[in-house]
Amino acid sequence: MSLNSQITTAMGSVPECIAAGYVDMSTGMLMAVSTLDTHPEEVLDMVAAATADLFQGPTVSEIERRFKRERGLPENKEIRYFKEMLVLSENLIHVFLRAPSQPDHAAVFVTRRTANIGMVLTKARMSMQALGEAVQGPAAG
Repeated sequence: MSLNSQITTAMGSVPECIAAGYVDMSTGMLMAVSTLDTHPEEVLDMVAAATADLFQGPTVSEIERRFKRERGLPENKEIRYFKEMLVLSENLIHVFLRAPSQPDHAAVFVTRRTANIGMVLTKARMSMQALGEAVQGPAAG
């Protein structure tokens, strides 16, 4: 299944989801998006940039460097401490999840605030493997 199809499927499984996207944080590119409403391209680009800032901004990167130093790990070791972020706005829940198999990728799910947060997190987490497989393409067989 293509990444665009998989993001639409994932969006349909997350309760009260109104938008979902998949971001390559190394390039700042929104690789796939599905929304109930149309949004200007600039807004979608800002979502991709904000996702990268949340996971890889200078302050977060410094915290990760300090954790590595405190634990005696080499600076270049690709350990990411921040895996998921939950942001609550006045009317929405925003869930950001780093892809387990590709730490420079993240999925974003936006739901109505009335959704059950536990179910939103559970369903969003459950979608990550299929999203990662869609990015990697079909397995050689």
